[in-house]
Amino acid sequence: MNYTLNQLQIFLKVVKTQSVTKASQELHLTQPAVSIQLKNFQDQFDIPLTEVVGRKIYITEFGNEIAEAAENIINQVYAINYKTLVYKGQLTGRLKISIVSTGKYVMPYYLANFMNEHSGIELSMDVTNKNKVIESLENNEIDFALVSILPKNLNIEKLDLLKNKLYLVGNDKIKFKKGMSTKEIFKDLPLIFREKGSGTRQTMESFIQSNNISVLKKMELTSNEAVKQALLAGLGYSIMPLIGIRNELHNNELQIIPIKGLPIKTTWSLIWLKGKKHSPVSQSFLDYVKKENATIVQEKFSWYEQY
Repeated sequence: MNYTLNQLQIFLKVVKTQSVTKASQELHLTQPAVSIQLKNFQDQFDIPLTEVVGRKIYITEFGNEIAEAAENIINQVYAINYKTLVYKGQLTGRLKISIVSTGKYVMPYYLANFMNEHSGIELSMDVTNKNKVIESLENNEIDFALVSILPKNLNIEKLDLLKNKLYLVGNDKIKFKKGMSTKEIFKDLPLIFREKGSGTRQTMESFIQSNNISVLKKMELTSNEAVKQALLAGLGYSIMPLIGIRNELHNNELQIIPIKGLPIKTTWSLIWLKGKKHSPVSQSFLDYVKKENATIVQEKFSWYEQY
């Protein structure tokens, strides 16, 4: 057999996502590239690793056993890399974080200097919706999660980072009359929702329900960026986190529509399972964030205060 580490990593990602398309997205590769490497890996075994029924890929029992072995191999490779760095006196290990999709506008600022200071650390950061973030946390698959809505039925500890504000947002083409009630504004407004499982959607639906607003037209999109592009194109309006639309507001491409009850304010929080025994890497990161949070907020998010 002559399989490569790259093939092992690709196969593991396909197993975990149960999808070639999702695996390619998370690995930042094209779908054909993942399919080719998956086929090359499969060709080295006489027993099928996967089977396709309809358009869905399934992992065989043998495939799951190979996946378990592949993960052990990759962990050993990480261990070799870490041992080399330990001899150099460097902090080493893996930092595993899962963040809600809008958190991609927040988390990189907390990671940049820390990762630059510790070149021996390998970062694994999954960007997904709230339900999957909480599932990863509950299964103890990650060190930390970044959320703006705390899970209700999970024993956690948290570190609050900064405020999250959500406004009704649309492009700058339509003008609203002063004094219009909330229900009047929403009456004929085509609303764009995030997918089910999204924290932004949960917040938006709570606002609509608590204000007894009737929604006549609506669309559903699966990422914050997709919603933003739809707003820019004039497809509708949405309640969105301010954190992701700074440039569009600055360039007058999008407008905040002032209505009673908005902005909705939540808090971006770094959370972890209560009682979790942190690795040296995760403890070091937590200490760093506690120490530098105020500075990061001041340097990177001071623009927030004008809204």
